[in-house]
Amino acid sequence: MHELSVVENIINIATEMVQSHHATSVDAIELEIGELAGIDLSALEFAWDVSVHDTVLEHAERKINRMNGRALCLVCNNEFDIGQYFDPCPHCGSFRKEILGGNEMKVKRITLT
Repeated sequence: MHELSVVENIINIATEMVQSHHATSVDAIELEIGELAGIDLSALEFAWDVSVHDTVLEHAERKINRMNGRALCLVCNNEFDIGQYFDPCPHCGSFRKEILGGNEMKVKRITLT
């Protein structure tokens, strides 16, 4: 379950922010997770619940924004939503595409106290 290492990295980012801004904890954290990022949200929630105790995120409000997968067909230039990397272009059926978004995983905002 790589979601545990993802949560550990988020804890490290939040801890560094708290220390560098001389704060005491995190009041809220907002994450952006792309649909193509390979993150299972239920596994992430479980990993979060078991990992944040006694950290700066223990009492933080968590918000997760799920980002749609987007691609550009390299055959017909159609831009379209995708749920998986191997989805074909709905216009021409080609599998040749450029991923435009939806594979990101980032901390968008941290509110410190």
